[in-house]
Amino acid sequence: MSNAHAPAPTSRREQILKEAARLFAERGFHGVGVDEIGAAVGISGPGLYRHFAGKDAMLAELLVGISERLLAGGRMRVEEGGESPAAVLDALIDGHIDFALDDRPLITLHDRELDRLREADRKRVRQLQRQYVELWVEVVRQVHAESAESEVRAAVHAVFGLLNSTPHLGRPGSLPGRPEMARLLHRLALGAFGAVDAEAAAGAGTVRWRRAGPAEPLAPGPAVRPSGGGPRARSTSGQPC
Repeated sequence: MSNAHAPAPTSRREQILKEAARLFAERGFHGVGVDEIGAAVGISGPGLYRHFAGKDAMLAELLVGISERLLAGGRMRVEEGGESPAAVLDALIDGHIDFALDDRPLITLHDRELDRLREADRKRVRQLQRQYVELWVEVVRQVHAESAESEVRAAVHAVFGLLNSTPHLGRPGSLPGRPEMARLLHRLALGAFGAVDAEAAAGAGTVRWRRAGPAEPLAPGPAVRPSGGGPRARSTSGQPC
């Protein structure tokens, strides 16, 4: 995936997927019929079956496909390298911003419809996402070497949530233009990662306290954070897509 805008679909199959993603995001998977997808690309509903076995196959190709493209694009940026780890991180951020701005329906689709995939396809999406996360974690740790891995990992997921908020940012006319929006998102992402270093610096001169055992007073040690106290609803906001 380049830093340029997403290219227009070039094949009938790509056109079908693009319109299916838009319609599924707008109306929900069950709110769209095959005939409507066909009409959006100028072919009959039955004609779609020459390209896809049905809506389930389209959904799987959309969600597995974007996970594959994000990972491939991320690996390409890491392999191409740069003048420094910070330059590689900049490239990763730019690539994800391209996705977040140009493929907003896929973000909505992932949040709403991932559980409709067959188990094998859903596991494939999760596997690809984990690899993409690890790619980012490795690069961010090179840039923010003083920060704990757990905090870097949390920051990566938080940045994904930030960048993937684009479907919820309001009407296009009320937002900055695309170049300005891309630059703003980039600054916000770098600011979020910079906060990890700020936390590390702030904690360097302080003593953290852990809960003592039965025969101990309170003693310095790793901070103890309470658990959430109960189950939480599944959220994909911090997922790559």
